[in-house]
Amino acid sequence: MSLNNQLGSLWQWLLNFFTKGHPRSLEAKKNIMVSLFIKGASIAIGLILVPLTIHYVNPSQYGIWVTLSSMVAWISFFDIGFTHGLRNRFAEAKANGNKELARIYISTTYYYIGIIFIALWILLLIVTQFISWHTLLNVPAGMEKELSVLAMLIFSYFCLQFIFRIINTILIADQKSAKASLIDMLGQLFSLLIIFILTKTTQGSLLYLALAIGIAPTLILIVSNFFFFNTAYKEYKPSLSYVKKRYAKDIMSLGMRFFVLQIAAIIQFESILFLIAHYFKPEQVTPYSIAYKYFFTLQMIFTILLSPLWSGVTDAYNSGDMDWIKNAIKKYLIILAPFILLGAIMLAVSGVVYDIWVGKEVVYVKFSLSLLCYIYFSVTMFASIFVSVINGIGALRIQFFSSLVTPVLFLSLSIILIKQFHFGVESILLSSIVSNVFGYIIAPVQVYNIFYKKSEARIWYR
Repeated sequence: MSLNNQLGSLWQWLLNFFTKGHPRSLEAKKNIMVSLFIKGASIAIGLILVPLTIHYVNPSQYGIWVTLSSMVAWISFFDIGFTHGLRNRFAEAKANGNKELARIYISTTYYYIGIIFIALWILLLIVTQFISWHTLLNVPAGMEKELSVLAMLIFSYFCLQFIFRIINTILIADQKSAKASLIDMLGQLFSLLIIFILTKTTQGSLLYLALAIGIAPTLILIVSNFFFFNTAYKEYKPSLSYVKKRYAKDIMSLGMRFFVLQIAAIIQFESILFLIAHYFKPEQVTPYSIAYKYFFTLQMIFTILLSPLWSGVTDAYNSGDMDWIKNAIKKYLIILAPFILLGAIMLAVSGVVYDIWVGKEVVYVKFSLSLLCYIYFSVTMFASIFVSVINGIGALRIQFFSSLVTPVLFLSLSIILIKQFHFGVESILLSSIVSNVFGYIIAPVQVYNIFYKKSEARIWYR
């Protein structure tokens, strides 16, 4: 076959890929391709930010920054599952053509999230005055005042972002994940520009770093809300007249289960950096964070491909299209294989990449950390396929009860491995892998019983 014929065949395949198939799948494909370009830029920005911020402050201060930022993310569970509940309810209402109901769900979510996080922000500003940050983070007492101000800054922009990030939930629920990715990428880009300017004009400062990383994404989110609710989503624009208390309960009936799942995830994943800082030293957070971010790029790309699945499953399940769901699962498992292979290659060259990325003399990352990060993200990507399907149909009871056990297992195993076996930082990653049993064992079994075995047992559907 000539080169021209080969190129013609490839072009025809690409054309068919994006123009033929189920409308739900076509929408997902288009968003995935655009998201890949946008997320590619986000990954590049994120990778540049790591050495830039480490050199702007220092490895120890960077460890403090990453740890404190992670700990502040704990407060995200105070949304009581509203955003996840909105994602499913909005997708259902839109699939049924009920625009008024969709607007009610959006308005009600903004209203209650706003009240919750404004109240929480005030409470946190008061409470932070009574926390001994230097003791909590295992740093010199002379940093107490700086850490207190840093915590207040992070609390402030985090609460604001959580309110205005609802627009991202709406975009993802509407299978427009590319636009949600663009919002995040623009926030990262402006943060990068501000930090670059700071490196040229100021001495290293945790407070300046917090302002740079916090203010830019917050402003982008606020502008995005005004833009979308005055253009594409004008008919869904939040309004006090559409706030309905009884619909809050409707969102909460689903959202409360997501609420518990959020708490479990926060305890398990967001406490990792705190455990490292507390039982070891803040500077030990930095090599872990570097290895984590390196392999996290795999999950970021895979998440782009996976992002339409949750809402697509919600739409398909409510439409009775079970074949679409089974085909989607099969395709995602096939897509996962090259990611696992790419991760193995990344592991093999990780030492060289770290030296080029952050500097050989700046931070040393042990191979054992890289290996466990690779295993952790491989397991997580596999689990995310089945968890997305379960979340999409709202069959959360098994996941709910599993989530009650997961944090206890994670914390207990981490402390045992640290104190009794002296495994070091690796013990926390091992505990994360072991405790994620729902994702890679129970969720696949549940999906099999619902869509393939078609079991009549109610436990799988609730």
